[in-house]
Amino acid sequence: MEDFSEFVGLSRPTVSKYFNDPNSVRRKTRDIIEAALKQSGFRPNLFAVNLNRRRSNIIGIIIPNSTDPFYMALTRRVELIANSAGFLAFVLSSHGNAEMEARAIETLKSMNVAGAIIAPLGVQSQHETLRLLSTSMPLVFVDSPLDEISPFVGTNNRQSFKLIVDYLCRSGTPPCYLGMPPVNTNAATRETAYVEAMSLLGMDPIVLPFNKAASWDFEKIGYDETARIIQNGGFPTTTVLCANDRVAFGAISAAYSLGVKVGRTADCSLRIAGHDDHPLSRYACPPITTVAQSYNEIGRIAMQLLLHKLDEGVTDKASHSLPERVLLNAEIILRHSA
Repeated sequence: MEDFSEFVGLSRPTVSKYFNDPNSVRRKTRDIIEAALKQSGFRPNLFAVNLNRRRSNIIGIIIPNSTDPFYMALTRRVELIANSAGFLAFVLSSHGNAEMEARAIETLKSMNVAGAIIAPLGVQSQHETLRLLSTSMPLVFVDSPLDEISPFVGTNNRQSFKLIVDYLCRSGTPPCYLGMPPVNTNAATRETAYVEAMSLLGMDPIVLPFNKAASWDFEKIGYDETARIIQNGGFPTTTVLCANDRVAFGAISAAYSLGVKVGRTADCSLRIAGHDDHPLSRYACPPITTVAQSYNEIGRIAMQLLLHKLDEGVTDKASHSLPERVLLNAEIILRHSA
């Protein structure tokens, strides 16, 4: 920056002011700096600049799986809103590993990020590390809550399971439940929500036993468990409700490979439904009946809450506070699998 200031013939504070906000300097000065930028090819190191700021313009994002289209869509929504608010979004993945999650947290701290949106591993998360992080910067959790008190935006699982269970019971045989591994708090919350929904309708819940080793390979788990069950005599009911659509992908694939036709028409012997409305669910074969959690709304509200917290930090005002925990209702998406 010192070399560039000398090259352009302006003071260091003036050049720094331009890089913080180009509109904060006079038009003539801005034209001189931008002409010098083209001539020299100079670009400031954004991370070094942010380390010197009291509050940086970087928003951190930590997700558990960078290849999952749900998290990709959620991240994209957060990035777009952050950019429009003048922030740079920096995304890290924990890859389903608690140690990598802790390392990602330390990386955000070292970058002096203004705040962060985190989809935590939950059960495996290093809670004390996240708690300490929350004392140094605003945090908003998404997808699965870290605990009962931290700021959180996600889906109302009790409402969504009541919706899908009610539909499945009215349209055919009551569903048994194929769960997900305990990789985050959604695993236990969704199983409880299924049991409650069945009990409200006077039905006996049937939670299928399965290998609960912690793994994010949901499709493989759905495939392996469904294949095992079919080969051992079949499901206890002709309707299966999966904890999420990725488990349903594997279940549908296993049924197909074993000659069991999935769908809601008379020639089908098994119905399979999911949860989440995964971006690829409409393209499964058959397309998956599910309940939609809106990643667009989760991202929008999470960023709204985070930006509000950042504004409060600058102005030291807590007026017009937004709710710290937002549970969004889901809507049922009827397709051909159930």
